[in-house]
Amino acid sequence: MKRLLSMLVLLALSSYALTSCTENNQNEDPELKIQSTYVKDHFDKKEVSIKMRDGISLHTTIYSPKDKSKAYPIVLKRTPYSCKPYGENEYPAAVGPNKYMMEDGYIVVYQDVRGRWMSEGTYDNMRAYIPNKKTDQDIDESSDTFDTIDWLVNNVDNNNGNVGTWGISYPGFYSTYSTIDAHPALKAASPQACIGDFFFDDFHHNGAYLLSYFRATALFGTPKDQPTDTAWYKTPDLKTQDQYQFFLDAGPLSNLNKYFQYENIDQPGLRKDDIVDDFFWQELIDHPNYDSVWQKKGIIQHLKNIKPSVATMVVGGWFDAEDLYGPLETYKTIEANNPDNYNTMVFGPWDHGAWARNKTQNTVGNYYFGDSISDFFQQNIETHFFEHFLKNNGDHNSGLPEAYVYDSGKKSWKTYDSWPPSNVSKQNFYLSADQNLSTEQSAETKISFISDIKRPVPYSEDIKTVFTPRKYMTDDQRFAARRPDVLVFETEVLEEDLTMAGDILAKLVVSTTGTDADWIVKVIDVHPAEMKNNNEGLQGHLKMSNYHLMVRSEVMRGKFRNSFISPEPFTPGEKTKVNIKLQDVFHTFKKGHKLQVQVQSTWFPLIDLNPQTFVPNIFKAKESDFKTQTHTVYSSSAIEFTLLK
Repeated sequence: MKRLLSMLVLLALSSYALTSCTENNQNEDPELKIQSTYVKDHFDKKEVSIKMRDGISLHTTIYSPKDKSKAYPIVLKRTPYSCKPYGENEYPAAVGPNKYMMEDGYIVVYQDVRGRWMSEGTYDNMRAYIPNKKTDQDIDESSDTFDTIDWLVNNVDNNNGNVGTWGISYPGFYSTYSTIDAHPALKAASPQACIGDFFFDDFHHNGAYLLSYFRATALFGTPKDQPTDTAWYKTPDLKTQDQYQFFLDAGPLSNLNKYFQYENIDQPGLRKDDIVDDFFWQELIDHPNYDSVWQKKGIIQHLKNIKPSVATMVVGGWFDAEDLYGPLETYKTIEANNPDNYNTMVFGPWDHGAWARNKTQNTVGNYYFGDSISDFFQQNIETHFFEHFLKNNGDHNSGLPEAYVYDSGKKSWKTYDSWPPSNVSKQNFYLSADQNLSTEQSAETKISFISDIKRPVPYSEDIKTVFTPRKYMTDDQRFAARRPDVLVFETEVLEEDLTMAGDILAKLVVSTTGTDADWIVKVIDVHPAEMKNNNEGLQGHLKMSNYHLMVRSEVMRGKFRNSFISPEPFTPGEKTKVNIKLQDVFHTFKKGHKLQVQVQSTWFPLIDLNPQTFVPNIFKAKESDFKTQTHTVYSSSAIEFTLLK
């Protein structure tokens, strides 16, 4: 009976713990309608307002074990997505990072961050860190976390004086933030799918605006003037399920301004109820380049002096479409600048936050990676980490490796003493005119294609409208390979396994008839023709014969090729180097498979359309700026892979 109850609780926990760039609204999640009395039976709930140093009070919910015979550590999640349900007699289906920790005994605390939901104050989207605070009015998320922890350890009964922080996505950003100028009681932090910089995570990728996040801007940019327990924001209604056609018909980004209240526009067919008041959209318009606004909001550059007393475990998913840059750069930056700290990473075959779910079959989109992978992480890695640093002696001999990583090709966990592993080397694969992918460079040749702005390459075959994209990260790429405006470079059938373990650098040599262009590179695992159909995925009829699994992909907006701060045009017809860093992978291309690279210049509507003529600000481009152009890739182009020896 207890096991059955635990299974029901974990099903509920799957979405409760998962936080993405969407509201954590339990009332809308069917999984959370599974009722459990576990939390109510085992925890006392208390809601308090904790006053910060500047006088602003933050709404905080505390779940304390009913068993008062011993002291417990505190685990804290600070969130912009609400710590519902509100009311001391209202209980969620589950609390804490996972069911094992919930049952093992922790004081679990949730807090609405400044300016969100039931907390007072003004919200600032990725509030900038203030390194040298001089007065109590100099506040940031670090000071708010410090003040919160200080209140908790001095006012919550039966706590053992040790605190840990965790969170997924935006709450992961706040967990990272907690490590800066950390309170002495903070002993462990686990930033998970943590946002690192909005110019490289979520809303931008290397200068290209992620059009697929258009509706999500309202979630972060709609102001409120008082605490509230109900959503005060609304997202634009596209009035269609075909987002490709919607954005194609919409034209330049400036035409989307009508959905926001900056221009008091009376548009035919647009009701006032459809308009969203959104300061974040205006921020995007006003800051198209990586200027001081974005630079200050980024957290990565501030991870240089983490106290050795704070252990960190960074968690991410190899197929996270939203926040892959953040956790990888968070781990690497802490590791490089704080060599004496306990700092580890865990990356599995997950999409955004999937490690907090409890589906036995681990799939991303329709691609199957194995069974009980998330449960293994929760029980053997996450729970172990917090137990060691919050309940045990907390030394560096935790029993966990430096890097716990999942090989998404072999479908198995591996452990390493460093990441990337010490036994790796760099290898160039060249893009030849006959569209072979080879370690040998051929004589200089070139291949060209027409990039038609009226028929951009879709990022997915799916006809639907999504709030934030996820599934495409493992989508079959055959549909793109068969388009004339997608260049395909492929090896022969591999005669032995080829394992990539680390980052990828695309070193393109290109030219264009225009003055700007986007360059998209995709790394693909081409499965054998005799591959058996995947009956484990979301669609039993998925054809795995010759499946083109996208392993990694990235875009570079060409005008930012030399600087994200100072964009510059291309000279038409001139050979130009464009380097694109693709995030780390850990994937074995098995014997009998093929390694493929696709190169294209549109990826719609995942990213917005590049006019293919240089404009200073894409958000102010005019219809006349958009031109079909011819792009050329030269055979001196290479993709540099990090290969395991």
